[in-house]
Amino acid sequence: MITLKSDREIKGMQAAGDIMVGLFHALEDYIKPGLTTWDVDHFAYEYIIAHDATPGELNFEGYKYSTCVSVNDMICHGCPSKDILIKDGDLLKVDTVINYHGYLSDSCHAFVAGKTSPEVQKLMDVTLKALYLGIDQAVVGNRIGDIGWAIQNYAENQMGYGVVREYIGHGIGPTMHEKPDVPHYGEAGHGTRLKAGMTITIEPMVNVGDWRSGETADDGWTVRTMDGSLSCQYEHTLVVTDDGPKILSSYDHDFDAKYLLK
Repeated sequence: MITLKSDREIKGMQAAGDIMVGLFHALEDYIKPGLTTWDVDHFAYEYIIAHDATPGELNFEGYKYSTCVSVNDMICHGCPSKDILIKDGDLLKVDTVINYHGYLSDSCHAFVAGKTSPEVQKLMDVTLKALYLGIDQAVVGNRIGDIGWAIQNYAENQMGYGVVREYIGHGIGPTMHEKPDVPHYGEAGHGTRLKAGMTITIEPMVNVGDWRSGETADDGWTVRTMDGSLSCQYEHTLVVTDDGPKILSSYDHDFDAKYLLK
């Protein structure tokens, strides 16, 4: 079932998104070589709790952490660990959900520990642009397939990267995963028609190489690229409105000026 959110619910989700954004800015200063991914997760937990919220991922379907911290060829669901040491130039994708008094925001941001490389920077740039091309299609009257096609056409057809098929965006609201499903590939003009009040996540995972993922790790969660190539992810929670898509997890208010709720 697809639920259309009220103004009150959207404002609550925006408040959760504001906490999310504060966390990501804090992580930008915190992440550096020599830490472990467990350190990153612990930092996030302490930040979320200190801001009168709870980590929505913690204990979700048995998951034991507050964040997913996926490094380099990890596509998603990277389990934080004291054994994963962050090295100079590593690409980290930190994905988490903020639960603020029952209102949810889901977002992922990519970080580089230390000095980035041209290959990593290009992948980050392509993935971020793909996200926003998808967001631009989230308008009343369009269909879910328009979002996926915009992302796939740019990342794969124009840039030659691979868009992951197995893990997709989704509706979000009182629960983490609601309808509709939001794939990052597809056919324009197909799928669920978008209506004002829908709240969804768009979260493309883009690989330098093959789009396919390998087997899930022994921890039951971590997923890597099949060919060992780098993978990047960015994600926003947004609401479809009569005035276009509005991002509820904006990391850069200047960059996102046209996507912000008035």
